[in-house]
Formats: sequence, structure tokens, C-alpha cells
Amino acid sequence: MAQINAKFVTSNTDFKNCPPARFPEFAFIGRSNVGKSSLINSLTFHKGLAKTSQTPGKTQLINHFIIDEKWYLVDLPGYGFAKVSKEKRKEFEKMIFDYLIHRENLTCLFVLVDIRLKPQAVDIEFMSRMVEDEIPFYIVFTKADKLSQKQVNESVDLYKNFLLEMWDELPPLFITSAEKHVGREDILKSIDELIQTSPYRIGK
Repeated sequence: MAQINAKFVTSNTDFKNCPPARFPEFAFIGRSNVGKSSLINSLTFHKGLAKTSQTPGKTQLINHFIIDEKWYLVDLPGYGFAKVSKEKRKEFEKMIFDYLIHRENLTCLFVLVDIRLKPQAVDIEFMSRMVEDEIPFYIVFTKADKLSQKQVNESVDLYKNFLLEMWDELPPLFITSAEKHVGREDILKSIDELIQTSPYRIGK
């Protein structure tokens, strides 16, 4: 498996204070407790890069990491069921959508969903908003190691059929397990391919 050089850069609550848009940027987001931090640590092979917690809503800032000195990985706050006040939730929502809409070098957003669950309203609403705002995104199914292969296939098919009732076509889909590093190489390959066509890439 490919080795990665990953370093923390900065955390912010406002996209205007994010690092200069020098590199292509790939952000990760999902419902609270979807396993986002674990997946980021799996992708980078850095066990403690993103802080994991048993308490949903641990990530509350826009966290930037520089990967191999050629792209930014961004860990965004989760949405949905984090135990925060209604007022705080509105602040998170504004912070997230301001970043997603205005961050000029955001190349792709990876939306994480728990493969063990049927399509959840909070995920569907978020992805529909991405479609409306024309923000490119991929769907990443997490925790595939918790199911049998048959159950994984059934869950993915259910999700595909559900989404095709709303959309004419589907974004790329990835099946992952942070624990077993399943899907890691596929996601990194997709990122590398997107970097090749990015106006922010090194040596363009």
C-alpha cells in the first residue's frame, strides 16, 4: 500500500481563514458517528491524524492537512445528531456550507454514509443540497467489515435504487472499512486522477 506523508496545517471556523488555495482540496464529511476520523486515519496510515471519539460531534472545526505536499485533505464537522445546541448546530451548518460553496480549490467532497443503515433522511437531504449547489461529491460507504459480503451488496443496491428515483445518474461510490483498509487504494486513486486535471496541481 502507498505510503503517505500527512501533516496537520490549521483549524478554522471561517473558510476565509483557510490556507491559501495553492493545492487541490478534497473534503470529507458525514453524519456524526459515521466513522469519518477513522477513515481519514486509514487513508493516511496515521493512526492519530484525525481525532476519533466515542462521542459523536468531536470534529467542530474545518481541519486542513497537507498530503505529500501536493493536496489538502479537509476534515469537516459532521452533520445530524451531534449533541450540541440548536444555536450551535446552525453555526456549524453556516460554517460548513460557506466553506463548500465558496472554497475555490475544493475539487471534490467525499460524503460518508454508514453501509449498515437504510438511506437516512439527513444524508439524502445533504446530498440533494450538494446537487442543487452543483458541488461535486462522491459517496463513501463506511463500516463494510460489520456486514457479510451479501449484506454489503444488498445495502449498496438498496441505496442505488433509492437515489436513482431522484437522480438520473449516480456519483462514484466507494465501499470502505477503516479497520481493514478496504477501499483505501480506490479513494486515493480517484483523488490522484482528479489532481491530474486540477488547475491547482503542482507543475501545471
